[in-house]
Amino acid sequence: MRMSFHNQHIISVDQFTTEMIDSLFRLSQKMEPIVQNRKGPKPLNGYVLGNLFFEASTRSRMSFASAFYYLGGLVNSTVGMVFSSISKGETLADTIRVIQSYCDIIALRHPEIGSACEAASISRVPIINAGDGHGEHPTQALLDLYTIFLEKGTLDHLTITMVGDLRFGRTVHSLARLLCLQKGIRFKFVAPQVVQMPEDIVTEIKGKGFEVEISEDLNEAMKSSDIIYSTRIQRERFEHPKDYESIENLYILTKEKIQSLCKKDVSILHPLPRTNEIDTGVDEMSQAAYFRQAQNGLYVRMALFLLVLGRESDIQ
Repeated sequence: MRMSFHNQHIISVDQFTTEMIDSLFRLSQKMEPIVQNRKGPKPLNGYVLGNLFFEASTRSRMSFASAFYYLGGLVNSTVGMVFSSISKGETLADTIRVIQSYCDIIALRHPEIGSACEAASISRVPIINAGDGHGEHPTQALLDLYTIFLEKGTLDHLTITMVGDLRFGRTVHSLARLLCLQKGIRFKFVAPQVVQMPEDIVTEIKGKGFEVEISEDLNEAMKSSDIIYSTRIQRERFEHPKDYESIENLYILTKEKIQSLCKKDVSILHPLPRTNEIDTGVDEMSQAAYFRQAQNGLYVRMALFLLVLGRESDIQ
């Protein structure tokens, strides 16, 4: 699907083209000085963001809010089901019908797949999908892609290893699809079968002509990787604790492993939060890009707000 940004819902990475990504990234690069210098225009002065997070999140919620604040806007937040009218039995549709009257744009995190699409079908203000169950998380994929671009200077002809919970991890679902807009990407999906990348996504990627390797051997995959994208095994997605416990410590990145197995210029990404899948000793390494990645999310979301609300021309 081809689309412009202005006044559009951002629901799926399938909406994006290479041209749209290029324009988003160019604008994202202009956001860092605004944040660092606390100066510059405030093009969202008078605008209100409805920050509706019906699922636990700290980083994404604050990233969306801070992005809006830095551009001069105001934020109204809801955190958790228990603090919303949904806990009283109100439908998501009715919530959106009311909330749209209080704001100019809505960032929505919800535990159910398809919730963002449902909200978009009702809302007259733009909806940005901030994660719907284990479906998609398009802004995370955009900031991941932006980080890869900054780390490598290119988005083409890279070997990308995704490791951990690839079944329930919405970030890897969205990123894998977004990477299919690039040239010559080689995918390595490393996970035990119970949380391996869904077959429909693997089939989709192969159908677009990309090389895909399915494996449980992280050590071998690390040797040829340009990017290692680590994800946590999500305890909350498992019905039976024993299923989680059998694989929770299967893949742990350490400083010693990275030094002995990886290319010297490998970049380690993680959507955060982490548990123990990346040892804290890795944090001091230049290859550790995950905190830079989180910072980049602020710039990408700032740029996205400007483009969706049609205020990008206010930035020189």
